[in-house]
Amino acid sequence: MALRTKSHWFGVALNSPDPQKLGRFYERLLGWTLYADEPNWVTLAPSKEAGYNLAFQREELYERPVWPAEEGKPQMQLHLDLEVDNLDEAVAHALESGAELPDFQPQDDVRVMLDPDGHPFCLYLGD
Repeated sequence: MALRTKSHWFGVALNSPDPQKLGRFYERLLGWTLYADEPNWVTLAPSKEAGYNLAFQREELYERPVWPAEEGKPQMQLHLDLEVDNLDEAVAHALESGAELPDFQPQDDVRVMLDPDGHPFCLYLGD
């Protein structure tokens, strides 16, 4: 039996030592709207009706993950995939928004980027 709710909704929450800073990064990157902006919790979405959001919660003991993974170092637990129309333009926009472009890139048609807290996210070309 699948989980059942009265509405269809999906959210992802990322830990951060500074949820306001990380929330504003993703606000610039995605062009979404902030709907909750509290000291320990920030939420943004493309609209209130979207049915999904991205949230950031304060974690005082947060340790930045290492990309690519290294033995004995904090590893990513998940990453976001973002489809784009133009990879070069998307990378430039992400860099202008405050992302980092690591040297290690495992695929030609995907760019692994790091947000200000080191969470990896991938920009990839749609079909």
